Amino acid sequence: MQSEIKNCQNCKKDFTIEVEDFNFYEKIKVSAPTFCPECRLIRRMTWRNERSLFKRPCAKTGKEIITMFHPDADVVVYDHDVWWSDQWEPTDYGREYDFSRPFFEQFKDLLRETPLESLGNSNSVGSPYGNHNADCKFCYLIYASYKNERTHYSYGAFSCKDCIDTFTCLDSELSYGDTLCGGLYKTHFSYDSDESINSFFLKHCKNLQDCIGCVNLVSKSRCILNVQYTKEEYEKKKKELDFGSYKKLCEFENHYNKFVLNFPNKYTNIIKSTECTGDNIMNSKNAKKCFDLYGNTEDSKHLIHFVDGKDCYDMYGGGGIASLMYEGLDAGVEASRELFAAITHTCLETYYTYMCFNSKNLFGCIGMRGKQYCILNKQYSKEEYFKLIPKIIEQMNTMPYKDKRGIVYKYGEFFPNEISPFAYNEAMSQEYFTKTKEEIIKNGFIYRIPSHKYYQVTILSKDLPDHIKDIPDSIIEEVIACPNNGNEKTQCTKAYRIIKPELEFLKNHNIALPRYCPNCRHYKRLGLRNPFKLWNSKCQCDGQFSNNKKYKNTIEHTHGTQLCQNEFETSYAPDRPEIVYCEKCYQQEVY
Repeated sequence: MQSEIKNCQNCKKDFTIEVEDFNFYEKIKVSAPTFCPECRLIRRMTWRNERSLFKRPCAKTGKEIITMFHPDADVVVYDHDVWWSDQWEPTDYGREYDFSRPFFEQFKDLLRETPLESLGNSNSVGSPYGNHNADCKFCYLIYASYKNERTHYSYGAFSCKDCIDTFTCLDSELSYGDTLCGGLYKTHFSYDSDESINSFFLKHCKNLQDCIGCVNLVSKSRCILNVQYTKEEYEKKKKELDFGSYKKLCEFENHYNKFVLNFPNKYTNIIKSTECTGDNIMNSKNAKKCFDLYGNTEDSKHLIHFVDGKDCYDMYGGGGIASLMYEGLDAGVEASRELFAAITHTCLETYYTYMCFNSKNLFGCIGMRGKQYCILNKQYSKEEYFKLIPKIIEQMNTMPYKDKRGIVYKYGEFFPNEISPFAYNEAMSQEYFTKTKEEIIKNGFIYRIPSHKYYQVTILSKDLPDHIKDIPDSIIEEVIACPNNGNEKTQCTKAYRIIKPELEFLKNHNIALPRYCPNCRHYKRLGLRNPFKLWNSKCQCDGQFSNNKKYKNTIEHTHGTQLCQNEFETSYAPDRPEIVYCEKCYQQEVY
């Protein structure tokens, strides 16, 4: 067996399937994919809505509920508590498999009729405005987060307390506006920095205290723009900067964004791992083309936001003691062989499932809890089930589903995006692969006109007082117009409010009031992180300087005055302005 180059059904670009990929596909008995890795990722993302919330009545009780399903989506939605109760039975919606129709057509019909859970939340108290959260207390507009308290306007927060406006941060407290950070305390507007206290605007820093605008520093205190100050000098400078003023905050941020381009970045952030490629990976082994792995992942490929898994491919969100997972999202937790799964956990040997839990031996099922030997939600005996499955797989290959663009879906392909209950511009696909309305429609995705917001704006953001100390407490009663005025690319809400905990936080920490809505602020933070994509590149260390001459090395490197010859895969695109060093050159400069 050898590697093969295939042409993607969707984007028509070539992609390579390696020998180890074929070995994995043989393990789980599926044919090689016909979509390239990026198109597979986008397809999965169209099935996950994290941050678009709507109101619609519970189909069981008539009570108005908050849900991830648009009111126009042709699905049945139950309130969270009703869905998890014994007030309904998933097998009541079961139907015979029809060998005269493609499988995905039948699954689409089942999806329209079987009740769906309003939100993907569990064990969260006083936190109705959020989705895909667990063990959160008194949080507001928080998504894909776990075990947080009083944390607001955040995504991917883990074990945070009293934090606001964060993106993928963990074990932090009283921090604001941070991205890809951990172990922060009273540290704000920072990126990829850890274990720091009382600081602002850090990048690639660790163990800093009382620092402002620093890059690549470790175990320092009272530094501003990487310059060391005495305690008295630092306090004076900090007072002059005065980030309680929106004007001064923006001026410093603009200066800082130019300043950071003069320093090298490590080609990737891979910690305590071996034979791994990708970015933001820790404690893993032989994980290739993966991103945001939080540990204990082995022999896997094309994973994003994953933890504790082995022999897993093509997953967005999942893990938790999981093995042999393939083409899924939000799946895992003591699971094995959950293939083509969305919002499916603690299951064994399941195929094409949506919102299924604590079950095994399911095929094409929705909403199952504690079930086994079911096909399209119909109960079978063990013997009947295993007799039917090979026939269904054969029928999926001889009578495949064809979407409106003519793309063929046989057994082994994830769900077609056109039968997803979410529009492209509601789902995660829009956040990481942003498209205009015209591009969405042209590429065969579902586009849904955003719900009209009937806000009665009471003040423009430009008319707000400049300094936080001059913001009256009555601001929480105002409806503020967002300058982006409904920009669809940032899912702008046109207007926003300031909540009381947010105002108190900003005043206590002397931080200016935000001038944009939470969605626009989220997209700004999202834009800071590198994409889920790798490029072949070379180290830009050229002897005494970086090859663009913007950075002068602090010590002589092992390659002397010659250009470093190290090559690597990196998530920094070749046309990016950042300086990118290999791990050895970067460590010689920073540690």
